[in-house]
This record gives sequence, C-alpha cells and structure tokens, in this order.
Amino acid sequence: MTDPYQALGVAKGASDKEIKSAYRKLAKELHPDKNKDNPRATERFSDVTKAYDLLLDKDKRAQFDRGEIDAEGNPTAPFGFGGGGGGYHRGPAGQQPDFGNAGADFGDIFEGLFGGGGGGSPFGTRQRSAPPPKGANVAYRLNVEFSAAATLQKQRITLEDGKTIDLSLPEGVEEGTQMRLGGKGRAGPGGNGDAIVTIHINRHPFFERDGDNIRLELPISLKEAVEGAKIKVPTVDGPVMLSIPTGSDSGKTLRLKDKGFHSKSGTRGNQLVTLMITLPDNDKKLAEFVKDWNPKDNPRASMGV
Repeated sequence: MTDPYQALGVAKGASDKEIKSAYRKLAKELHPDKNKDNPRATERFSDVTKAYDLLLDKDKRAQFDRGEIDAEGNPTAPFGFGGGGGGYHRGPAGQQPDFGNAGADFGDIFEGLFGGGGGGSPFGTRQRSAPPPKGANVAYRLNVEFSAAATLQKQRITLEDGKTIDLSLPEGVEEGTQMRLGGKGRAGPGGNGDAIVTIHINRHPFFERDGDNIRLELPISLKEAVEGAKIKVPTVDGPVMLSIPTGSDSGKTLRLKDKGFHSKSGTRGNQLVTLMITLPDNDKKLAEFVKDWNPKDNPRASMGV
C-alpha cells in the first residue's frame, strides 16, 4: 500500500474529520458494489480502507509518523516497537498486525454510504478486507449481416476458450450494441469475468437503415410506372409482391408494413420503397416516340421556371 496520507489525499496533519470526509468520498466512488467490472477500483478501495483504519487509530498513526511501522502496519525494526495499542501475533497466514480494540469503526461510514449497518454493506461494520476481484472481462466483436440483424437471427460466437455460444440478438439491436455474457470471461480469485460482445452490422448492397425502418430505392421501367404493375420486391424476410400505382413518378415512396428492424418496444419498423424510373439504353422505339411527343404539363412549374 502507498503512504496512507497519499492514499486518502490528505495532509499529514489532517484532523479526524478531514480523514473521515476523504474516506467517505473515496469509499463511495471505489466501493466494489459499484465497480464490479473494475478490479483496479477494488484494489484502491482496499488501500484507502487500510489507510483509513491506520490513520484513525491514534496509536498506530503516531507510530507511523515516528517511522516505527510502515503503511501496512508492519514494524520497521526487527524486534517490534514501543508504544501501546497493539502488537503482533503469529496466525495461520504468518505474522499479522494485531490492532487490538483500537481499530477504526467503519459502521457510520458504510451506514451513510450504503444504507445501514452490517446488512447494508457486504463488508459489515467491522470487516476491513475487500472481496477478491473477479477475472478480467474479454471483449469480442461480432459481425452480423444486415438482414440477420433486422430479423433477429441467432448468431454463433466462438469464445477465447474455444467454446461456441448461440446468441439471441436483442430487440432494438443497432451498430455498437453490447451484450454481456456473465461468467464467460477469464478466471479470477473472485470468479470469472464476463464476455462483452460488441455488435457490428454489415452494410447491405441495396438496403439502408433509417431508425427502425429500412429504405430501398427500387428501379422500375417506364412502362411499369405509366401503366402500373405488380412486381416482386426484396425484403429482409424474403421477396414480396408490391403494387405499383398507375402513373407513378420517380421518387414516389411506398410502404411495406412490418418489414423493418425490431424496436426495443417490441414493435417493428417498415420498409420504405422509393420508386426510381430507369430508362433502357439505346431504345429506338422510345426515342422515336418522344421525338414527336410534346407533353402539355411543365414538370418544373412548381419551381417558377
């Protein structure tokens, strides 16, 4: 552990009130309940807790200031140290500091931070050690085809250990959506970490996402536009028949209901089909027809030209 004053961010002459205030702020920020995916925060929480315990014990603080013990409470001399308030005993894990009855009371700190007494905190009112940290999380990137994301098709992913899992995509899935697989990360003393899967939705050659809707520019012939027609149209669910109204202009948009992406609310967007009249190359009959054709309507009249 670092110097206890540095760990809490207080001056060497700090009062008990200043020490408590500094610890309260850090404990609230670093508490393991709020940092389950951050082992470093758990380590820091343990450090500031030890620092608080030492500095709020007047005897131990004085011994540390005189250089008789280090930041961990261990004696700096080979034969112990003078002064009252504590000594050392030989336990199952070797030499451990014995703080007697003078250790700092954490009850008021945790009661204020986490809602009351030993029951409100996993540490109780007297426990000083933080729980063992979990293993590291493992990040994955999952590429999903556009149509598969829209229709929520299950996706298979291979984990770091070689095992495969079939994932059910969530409603409302979009680029950058993250899925957490609990316990599928690396092993640690406090249990396995998690797998964090980030979704990347591949671009489609002719579909484009617009919120929960899907847009499609659909080429149609001049004949289909003039006379109207029933034509086959691609969707993420497969081809469907669409009726083209008689006399349709380029840019006219038709709607195919419930052929878009699934939303977080459980509904589904639509497919918006924009008609684009496509003329054939070098069609002599069409060229001859329009040569003597003089339409009366000015298509740019609304623009004042």
